[in-house]
Amino acid sequence: MGSRVTSDPGIDLERELAAQGLRYVGGMDEVGRGALAGPASVGLVVFDAAALDSADPSVWHGVRDSKALTAKRREALAPAIDSWAAACTVGHAQPFEIDRLGISAALRLAGLRALAQAASSGISVDGLILDGSYNWLRTEPVLGQETDPWGVPAVVRTLVKADAHCVSVAAASIAAKVERDAIMRNYAGEYPAYGWESNKGYGSAVHRAAIVEHGATPLHRVSWNLGI
Repeated sequence: MGSRVTSDPGIDLERELAAQGLRYVGGMDEVGRGALAGPASVGLVVFDAAALDSADPSVWHGVRDSKALTAKRREALAPAIDSWAAACTVGHAQPFEIDRLGISAALRLAGLRALAQAASSGISVDGLILDGSYNWLRTEPVLGQETDPWGVPAVVRTLVKADAHCVSVAAASIAAKVERDAIMRNYAGEYPAYGWESNKGYGSAVHRAAIVEHGATPLHRVSWNLGI
């Protein structure tokens, strides 16, 4: 087994991007990639470079990769993140878009929607840290468009396990997880047989058994292997 990162996330890479003259630098992470139902969601948390040197690390104390936190802790941290971030947004790609575009292009669409939300509040992201090794923001324009309706940041850096190293990416993972989990709990009220309040649309035994018994809903990714 690989070693686990135990140190707290920091802002070294965010500062490195800011040193290139970039004003707004942020981190982006996705949740829901492997689910059978519900959206694929992308969180974005942005720092104002002008405030990085004077930033007080205590304000983001406890921020970790969302998978390392309990649901209660994530929900407690989410409003705090919103208070210190220059922007904190979440974009979603819906199941029919995932079926139509494929998961990589759908994640790109969700990421662009998160960037557009930040832009609508006056925050145009110049530099971005993307969790993982593949820059899915640099794929071709989606939905048959010749150009994107929203711009991709000029500088995009990929980093494996960025959610363990970079505060902005860890915070983005929390924001995306909290918002997507709330969406799936709401959907569970409409479709109670599938157990989404607990499995959040992932392929648990209860969820898969319900698909076999009741079939797919409009919230399922029908291009995926649902077992029916």
